[in-house]
Amino acid sequence: MVISTLADGLVRRVETVGDSISEALFEPVIRLGVTGLARSGKTVFITSLVANLIDRGRMPGLAAAQEGRIEAAFLQPQPDDTVPRFDYEGNLAAITAKAPVWPAGTRAVSELRLSLRVRPAGLLGGLQGPRTVHLDIVDYPGEWLLDLALLERSYDEWAGDTLARIGGRAAAAAFMERARSVDPEAAHEEATAQDLAARFAEYLRTARGQGRYDCTPGRFLLPGDLAGSPVLTFAPVPVAGPSRRASLHREMERRFEAYKRRVVQPFFRDHFARVDRQIVLVDALGAIHAGPQAVEDLRRAMADILGAFRPGSNGFLRRLLRGKRVERILFAASKADHLHHTQHARLSAIMQALTRDAAERARFAGAATEAIALAALRTTTEEMRPHQGRDLPCVRGTLLEPDGTRGREAAFYPGELPADPAHLLGPARGGDEKWLDADFEAMSFAPAPLTLKPGDGPPHIRLDRAAQFLIGDRL
Repeated sequence: MVISTLADGLVRRVETVGDSISEALFEPVIRLGVTGLARSGKTVFITSLVANLIDRGRMPGLAAAQEGRIEAAFLQPQPDDTVPRFDYEGNLAAITAKAPVWPAGTRAVSELRLSLRVRPAGLLGGLQGPRTVHLDIVDYPGEWLLDLALLERSYDEWAGDTLARIGGRAAAAAFMERARSVDPEAAHEEATAQDLAARFAEYLRTARGQGRYDCTPGRFLLPGDLAGSPVLTFAPVPVAGPSRRASLHREMERRFEAYKRRVVQPFFRDHFARVDRQIVLVDALGAIHAGPQAVEDLRRAMADILGAFRPGSNGFLRRLLRGKRVERILFAASKADHLHHTQHARLSAIMQALTRDAAERARFAGAATEAIALAALRTTTEEMRPHQGRDLPCVRGTLLEPDGTRGREAAFYPGELPADPAHLLGPARGGDEKWLDADFEAMSFAPAPLTLKPGDGPPHIRLDRAAQFLIGDRL
């Protein structure tokens, strides 16, 4: 076991050295991780980003595009033969159809390679010819990213924290009743373990549907081919001190450790540890609409996510000797088109406040971080509507019905975000159940029919700025 682990580590170190030399001397590769928590729009972000890099008419904020230095952008086979390809063509067809629909969300890791032929900037542009830069986009569920925090926790730490956090939630009542009824020191019975795991998984699905963000382990929500396996048949149970062999607690602990070893560690090793740029998409408006407790859950999740990264600069020698680090991290509040542009700065400020503490630690380690509000695909138009003697800044779009069908067109005013983010974070940290002086509404919009001119990608809000922060320095 030890020899195989050392051999595997040595092989991966050699692969890292080879990749670093190849990138430095021949064709640079930017490996961009795209993730986000539930309903944040990862699939649409990747689809729109690629489409707008291929047709760059709407990308003035990307310096290389604005200066005309990107001569061509084209899709190529991805380098990882064992990772599913991101279905760019199918997703683009969905959002550009005559009656557009939202594409299916992320359920597993996928990858796409976009190659850009770019002329160097400045004096080098006249001395050197264009070079090829590869952008490898890795899409993975945000719930899997939150699982990385489990690597540094024991079963008892995780179980105790989870039970304390969810004990008072109505959605967890059925699970908590069953967990309190079992004796962790009793002999393990598989029927009991399966019942506890099923109830816990049902709670996680309900909590995610209610806008909660502390829904780990993530594979309980997206089990795939692991459904029903022992590695997903565990749950937090109360225990005081070491337990005896063959007890329920000991088996739950063993399966928790197997989950970390067989599920979380391979994801970190094979995908996450190879990323050097990262964007985390967040449905902040949905959390604000759900109330203070959802905002506090989101703040904690952001801290856990940043804690999972290995921030720092990616100098050539660092890549050779120690492997890659995430050198740029962008936190993006998605669905900015659900607000009038006059409130976008406030939404960005809220994102900055949610990630401030962890972002400072990342910057101290040498990584650049930023928080913005964006919409990868604009679905609304803006208008002012008179109401009680004043004009309200509204957005107009086609409503999305609960069953996914297109509804009527309507103008919508979600409420006014506070100028000071502390007016949200204070009640959230204080445990308030609802906002005292304001209500914030969230609406689901269907994608709008598009009529695109030649050379224009799908309409967006600040997607070009996001691209400039994430990859602009490498172009």
